[in-house]
Amino acid sequence: MVGLVIVSHSATLAEGAAELARQMGGADVAIETAGGLDDGEIGTDAARVMMAIEAVRSDDGVLVLMDLGSALMSAELAVEMLGEGGPVRLSGAPLIEGAVAAAARARTGAGLDEV
Repeated sequence: MVGLVIVSHSATLAEGAAELARQMGGADVAIETAGGLDDGEIGTDAARVMMAIEAVRSDDGVLVLMDLGSALMSAELAVEMLGEGGPVRLSGAPLIEGAVAAAARARTGAGLDEV
């Protein structure tokens, strides 16, 4: 099953988006967050994104959703740092709506392109 990673500058926003997505995806859809910085400040960190991707990665793939500009840069860098494994795609979908829709599609067993 396709896993999801939600990247936000705010840990609270990332967790809230994941909470909504889990309601649509159910317990079977693996969802991780990479929000904020280690010190609790606003920001993104490529290493945190990479760890979140690795936590949900499978042969079916991972869809990464981001909130703002530098979240995209952190996600791109995280993908470059990853080793071998299932495919990873970055989504330009709106964060909240995209996460909820992606979780609902992943729950049905849809492939990465469809999710």
